[in-house]
Amino acid sequence: MRKQIHTLKHLKQFRKELRENLTPAEAFLWSKLKARKFEGIRFTRQHSIENFIVDFYCASKKLIIELDGQHHLNPEVQEYDAARTARLNELGFTVIRFENKMVFDVLPSVLAEIKVHFTK
Repeated sequence: MRKQIHTLKHLKQFRKELRENLTPAEAFLWSKLKARKFEGIRFTRQHSIENFIVDFYCASKKLIIELDGQHHLNPEVQEYDAARTARLNELGFTVIRFENKMVFDVLPSVLAEIKVHFTK
């Protein structure tokens, strides 16, 4: 039997709280991704994989999008992010990261970078 790694029950309430309290950057990017608005591809937000909750997830492309705020500049947080990304990569997922500011300042470039990963 395969081990369940997606949407674990013990994270359900936390995922819900995160979805209800998106950062401004997450809310803005979500407005572009939700309901298959971007390239007809389905994304979910605040999706859990193992004990990690990722900002945006595209199951059909095994693609994870993470938006990073100021606290991601902290060396300890960067170390955690690197370990988390490594584990998600081991599981077969591609993780791409953007600074929150990029979503507002260069959205077309962010969307273009996401689209590049649809063909990989």
